Amino acid sequence: MAEAGGNPWAGEVALVIDGQRHVLKLTLGALAELEAGLESDTLVALVERFEQGKFSTRDVLMLIVAGLRGGGWQGRAKDLLAAEIEGGPMMATKAAAGLLVRAFALPEGG
Repeated sequence: MAEAGGNPWAGEVALVIDGQRHVLKLTLGALAELEAGLESDTLVALVERFEQGKFSTRDVLMLIVAGLRGGGWQGRAKDLLAAEIEGGPMMATKAAAGLLVRAFALPEGG
């Protein structure tokens, strides 16, 4: 499961890639890198696509890469093209959506 082991209070999501558990997190630096990769698009537009269920596989991949980078991973998007994600595309999508929720949701009571 994408959330197992990640600390939701720290904005973390865990994902198993090629049999190795990774902790993903959208840090400020990871968000800046993600935003640069969106080119003319915005983070707000990305969030809206997820809210509306109109996201692309590119959106999912970009979020996974940003989350991995925020968790300390030094790879690139092309490194994931042949990677095996435990739970497949659905788990990757769940992890990407979880990253957005945890990065942009207000804390309870806040």
